[in-house]
Amino acid sequence: MEIIKRLMVACATALGAAGCASMGEGQLDKVVYHLNEGPAQASNGLRNINNHLEVDPKAKIVVVTHALGVDFLMKGVKDNNGNKYEDLVEQLKMRGVRFDVCEITLRNRKLQKEQFIEHVTFVPSGVAEVTRLQQREGYAYLKP
Repeated sequence: MEIIKRLMVACATALGAAGCASMGEGQLDKVVYHLNEGPAQASNGLRNINNHLEVDPKAKIVVVTHALGVDFLMKGVKDNNGNKYEDLVEQLKMRGVRFDVCEITLRNRKLQKEQFIEHVTFVPSGVAEVTRLQQREGYAYLKP
């Protein structure tokens, strides 16, 4: 019984050290922010991303939008304080943040790509992109 306890402690110690090593320097955090609820959620998300980049300026961040989450990425849309979302998005884009818009949402809502600001990319499906980023590319998932 004592041998089993020692083996378990040794394994736990080794796994802990391996986990700490994988979080070491040179590793970039990769995060997907999922927005699908409209401008209020977008405002929270953009604030979260700014805070995130303040403490981790090298983080790789992708914002995936679908449903009502695409609205803040449309031309001319402003937040409750009258600030154009486009300006906020452009600032984040210059810091390496990517903004994805779901093409299924465009089709279902009869929206056109021309209605969106220039700082976005289009993906076939927002939910499929979130899944791909998490499962295939190791992105952490955040939903403000």
